[in-house]
Amino acid sequence: MSAPASLSEPVFPSLRINPELVRGILVGFIRNEVRKVGFERVVLGLSGGVDSSLVATLAAEALGADNVLALIMPYKTSDPKSKSDALQVVQQLGIHHLEIDISPQIDAYFARFPDADQKRRGNKMARERMTILYDQSWGWRALVIGTSNKTELLLGYGTIYGDMASAINPVGDLYKTQLWQLADAVGVPTSIVQKAPSADLWAGQSDETELGFQYRMIDQLLYYLVDRRYSVEELKRLGFDEAFIVDIVRRVRDNQYKRRLPVIAKLSSRTIDRDFRYPRDWGH
Repeated sequence: MSAPASLSEPVFPSLRINPELVRGILVGFIRNEVRKVGFERVVLGLSGGVDSSLVATLAAEALGADNVLALIMPYKTSDPKSKSDALQVVQQLGIHHLEIDISPQIDAYFARFPDADQKRRGNKMARERMTILYDQSWGWRALVIGTSNKTELLLGYGTIYGDMASAINPVGDLYKTQLWQLADAVGVPTSIVQKAPSADLWAGQSDETELGFQYRMIDQLLYYLVDRRYSVEELKRLGFDEAFIVDIVRRVRDNQYKRRLPVIAKLSSRTIDRDFRYPRDWGH
């Protein structure tokens, strides 16, 4: 298995990060955002992938290993390597973990809808895992910490109210290639950092195959499109293929609804999230 392009090839200069600086910012973010709303603990879904492994590492540093609970939630077709990689992270960090097989509830539901396709089933699995995380967060008095990176959020490559849900997200402003850099720097096992990205929603599923492009190229385009606000014509002048530009712009535009709170019809003078807007620590 080849290493991700972000590790096997030079990093696009504008996407290079200072790992120690970013690490300090994110550890402080987790500590502050969890504690200022009255919590000490977090729960997260640990898939065995690099995103959740990095978040678990940062959370353990911020709050202490005893205050982190990792949920490993395989389905019967999940790659066994995902579970073994997740357990490697648990052992390395010394955090709490709980394994819950989601096969019984998923199979019971889809017994009524046997014609459901892979993506529908994958979305159901993602939401099933999130309901388990929120149930455990109540029982453990903890916040759910998110693991979706900036690339996924911009492309809508995630399930709304599934893996995209959380109370706080420390890695949502890191592109995938930046996340790889940080994960490598903070000691996430090399075998996890270098394996091909996969949501593991079905056998053989690959993020880059499903997206149709490598993360390295997507992140470069997104950097110019989002961070630098380049137009389509400017992107073409940089050498990006027009079909690639059109596809990525469409994905970013079409998935905006996943990145915002539910739209509330305005009737009063102060509508929640429009006129009545406060930081999350309002009142503390």
